[in-house]
Amino acid sequence: MLEDTVYEAVTIPRSQIRKMTYDDRTFHIFVSIPDVTPPPSGFPVIYVLDANSVFGTMTEAIRLQSQAPEKTGVYPAIVVGIGYPTEAPFHPSRYYDFTHVVPASELPAHPRGGEWPEMGGAEGFLSFIDDTVKPAIEKDLPVDRTRQTIFGHSLGGLLVLHALLTRPHAYQCYIAGSPSIHWNESVLSEEERRLPSLLTDDMRIRALLTVGELENDGRFAVNVKAQAMAKRLSAMGNGQIEASFRQFPDENHTSVLHVLISHAIRFASKPPAR
Repeated sequence: MLEDTVYEAVTIPRSQIRKMTYDDRTFHIFVSIPDVTPPPSGFPVIYVLDANSVFGTMTEAIRLQSQAPEKTGVYPAIVVGIGYPTEAPFHPSRYYDFTHVVPASELPAHPRGGEWPEMGGAEGFLSFIDDTVKPAIEKDLPVDRTRQTIFGHSLGGLLVLHALLTRPHAYQCYIAGSPSIHWNESVLSEEERRLPSLLTDDMRIRALLTVGELENDGRFAVNVKAQAMAKRLSAMGNGQIEASFRQFPDENHTSVLHVLISHAIRFASKPPAR
């Protein structure tokens, strides 16, 4: 009978959750490790924002596609997801952690007519990843520090752009899906203006900006702004940045995530630019 049945929780193989504290808050750090011998230089690592929504999908996509890398172009990688103590796919704290403070007049209207949560924690949150999360992972796992990717979607994509524009040395690959450029556009413009002063001749950075075709409803011009930014980034400096834009047909702001992840893990698997 049903009441006599013993159930076990479903787990993702070779994955774990670590708890870390920042700003008097507890974060859940999701980590998955490939089930193969690491190369001499260590595994590539992908740092994933909004881990509660995408960590499992990305981990399983890599685990499946890396079985035949010669066909898929995907190689084993460590996935580190920065998430929250919740079972929901998204946590309200992302509004604070992924944004800068801007005048209310620059923000889109709240869909339910209310006020947006507090914002402005992007710089501190990026420092938490760089100064706390990354050293802990590198201490315990065989990480190739020359093949580090940061991945985010929507407001997470916005944070990836902030990271690229202000910390181009922190990662070698930046993937911004459906980035909410309109949210902090004035801040991004100023950061972009200062970026050339941060570039050094030894940097080789790859960036991917993407949108879903059905996101282009005319409100925020996300496709036009993302494509234009990719072009400007590629023209910047002395060729240190290789930026590309991709629009996925027939996908909306949410459905695009799964297509994006499959494309992103191939993008992140490419050898470092020379």
